[in-house]
Amino acid sequence: MKNIVLIGMPGSGKSTLGVLLAKFLGYDFVDMDIIIQNATGKKLSEIIEERGSEGFLDVEGEIVSGYKPEGNHPTIIATGGSVVYRESAMQNLRSIGKIIYLSVPCEELEKRLHHLETRGVAIKEGMTFAELYEERRPLYEKYADITVDEAGSSLSDIVELMMHLA
Repeated sequence: MKNIVLIGMPGSGKSTLGVLLAKFLGYDFVDMDIIIQNATGKKLSEIIEERGSEGFLDVEGEIVSGYKPEGNHPTIIATGGSVVYRESAMQNLRSIGKIIYLSVPCEELEKRLHHLETRGVAIKEGMTFAELYEERRPLYEKYADITVDEAGSSLSDIVELMMHLA
């Protein structure tokens, strides 16, 4: 059984759904944001503050490009929303698993999210969340093997659907 890689905007539920899916399928779970924090010894927001958004994307890209799950046990991998900006990272993720894009309407994401700066979201200065959404959406679609549209679905409905896609 192959690994499952979750991509999507901040607030799309990659970590929450990933943990639930891992429990139901008996997979391991890895959050790439935590891998990045452990590798750098810094919170994501600190990396962005020190290096800027592009510097953060370079750090993220380098770490994700070299990531391999430990052992032979299937793993659910929740990525950071900005991972799609680095081709090498996405090629590595594609080589180790099936990529599922969690698609959520921008308006719903804006309701879910608070304090982007403390979440460690790589966003260009002066850019709105809606502009970030429009910039990233085509990249998520480009790399996705499967798109899961979350609009109007409950958490349990989405997990159920993803279990059948695994």
